[in-house]
Amino acid sequence: MPDIIGPDLKVLFCGINPSVYSAAVGHHFARPGNRFWPTLHGAGFTDHLLSPGEDRSLLDFGLGCTNLVARATAQASELDAGEIERGAGHLLDLIRRHRPRWLAVLGLGAYRQAFGDPLARVGRQERSAAGAGVWLLPNPSGLNAHYQLADLVAAYGELRRASD
Repeated sequence: MPDIIGPDLKVLFCGINPSVYSAAVGHHFARPGNRFWPTLHGAGFTDHLLSPGEDRSLLDFGLGCTNLVARATAQASELDAGEIERGAGHLLDLIRRHRPRWLAVLGLGAYRQAFGDPLARVGRQERSAAGAGVWLLPNPSGLNAHYQLADLVAAYGELRRASD
């Protein structure tokens, strides 16, 4: 999956890794049931609901998208700790090159593993990542039953307000 990134982004969203479906169609968060696109729109990041096929238009809104791990899997639980930890190094290099204002990591467990912070909670983090502020958000996957769409919109909306 190619990164969607450019200079001076407001927010770089970082998923855990692409689903097999997303990798097959070549677009981020493309798996049916993934709530990323409705969440972004509901939180006010976009002025209309984008489809996965429009993922490159994130740049028009000052947003970008990448993944901690490039390898596609049916479930993120198929990744091993080493892959996630190595992904953090790649992510920091990407941030150094492109300088987004905020890094939004989408997934509590992956963030905790990647950044060695087992007590991290959803929301703004005290740490920065290569100069970018860090915000931890719930994973929008339809497999994440802990968060309903309204909960996701509220959590992502906090970041949107901070990024304005």
